Amino acid sequence: MTSLSSRRSRRMKNDINVVPYIDVMLVLLVIFMVTAPMITPGQIELPSVGTASDVPVQPIEVQIDAQGALALRVREGGASFRPIDKANLLAEIRTVATADTPVVISADGKVPYESVMQVMDQLRNGGIGKLGLLVNQNAPAAR
Repeated sequence: MTSLSSRRSRRMKNDINVVPYIDVMLVLLVIFMVTAPMITPGQIELPSVGTASDVPVQPIEVQIDAQGALALRVREGGASFRPIDKANLLAEIRTVATADTPVVISADGKVPYESVMQVMDQLRNGGIGKLGLLVNQNAPAAR
């Protein structure tokens, strides 16, 4: 009878021994605590307001009025808009622009979005890389 009682006391445990996992976690914690102060964060040099507002090249402005007519001007002091045909837009821009010259589109608020996108597509397909939209920052926001 003693042999039966000894077999029952040697039953296997189905618990997980977590002591080695705790040891590993504590070692990792110590390693991270020691190495964290040694890591230098990446430094980014942001442009200041004075240097960011200087435009090195005068942009070319393409204006789309409420009726969809196009006009072109180089944004210099005293320059005025001259009317231009949509078919000749790219040729006219290439005569006054270089590869680094930005082109901005100023469209009337009543112009359909599709018209503005057609002009942008025409300029992009023609190889104009620096292209932007001109907005009025002083106008109150519509709600």
